[in-house]
Amino acid sequence: EMAAGALVNSNAMISLAVSGVAGPAGGSPDKPVGTVCFSWCKLGDEPQTERHQFAGDRDSVRRQAVVWALEGLLARLK
Repeated sequence: EMAAGALVNSNAMISLAVSGVAGPAGGSPDKPVGTVCFSWCKLGDEPQTERHQFAGDRDSVRRQAVVWALEGLLARLK
């Protein structure tokens, strides 16, 4: 919903939303530390979502999530 909402409230053609648990605390059995959810939405299309589990410390999880999000965005722009 975040990606779709961002698209509706802007002049963009595509949007990206990221949310997750980078750690070191805050994890749960359903969403352990390293869990990150992604959503990409192109104008006129339904949002595409993915959930991914990254390993490492807080900084590593955040960096991996940025790369994953941007690679997903580039793939959807092709």
